[in-house]
Amino acid sequence: MSPVLKTARRLTMSGALVLLGPLGVPLASAQVMPPPENVVQLSATAQQEVVQDWLTAVLVTRHQAPDAATVQNQLKVTLDRALTHARGRVAPGVEVSTGAFSVQPRYGREGQISGWQGQAELLVQGRDVPRVAQLAGDTPGMTVSQLAFSLSREASQRLEAEVRQQAIARFQATAQQVAQDFGFKGYTLREIAVSEGGMPAIPRARVLMAAEAAMASAPVPTEPGKASVQVTVSGSVQLK
Repeated sequence: MSPVLKTARRLTMSGALVLLGPLGVPLASAQVMPPPENVVQLSATAQQEVVQDWLTAVLVTRHQAPDAATVQNQLKVTLDRALTHARGRVAPGVEVSTGAFSVQPRYGREGQISGWQGQAELLVQGRDVPRVAQLAGDTPGMTVSQLAFSLSREASQRLEAEVRQQAIARFQATAQQVAQDFGFKGYTLREIAVSEGGMPAIPRARVLMAAEAAMASAPVPTEPGKASVQVTVSGSVQLK
């Protein structure tokens, strides 16, 4: 085949590709429009701290015996007594519930079962910190395994809403200022993304953790830390 015919065939095939675009639309009319001009990428962040208002106390009891049934019964008796005590002192702002309950074998040197052991948990939590601390310290048969502060759901939602509004306001103010600095009157939003995240709580002294000694009737000493919520608003604006 002559070079002229080869060139003509290539042109014909190329022409067929140009004429047949997606869904039968000519490619010439399906071209992507040029990207908008004067587009600026921006981001703004707001952060706020608040004192933690929710205290969770994990109380635990442990028993051991030669057989599993005895261990289970001992745990049930102790837990029932603790529940009766706690329920009689529950008030608005305090919640009481059971936690983990387990019975496991103990093994001797030769790998044989030498006895059984188990533990049961009682959870006391709420916004009434003094009452939770009191229950953690005087519940019979139970010791404090863990004590921790956090934000209640209501406080967390309220804080996130406030910080989000602050971040959006900062983004808008920054966009308007950038538009004016470049000699434009304003802007329009093109893309926007809002990301939220909590920061690690700031630890405080005197928060008792992993206390295994029997507790007296006095409340467990507690002091709340602070929780931090951060919101970032990022996106692009077109100056106009």
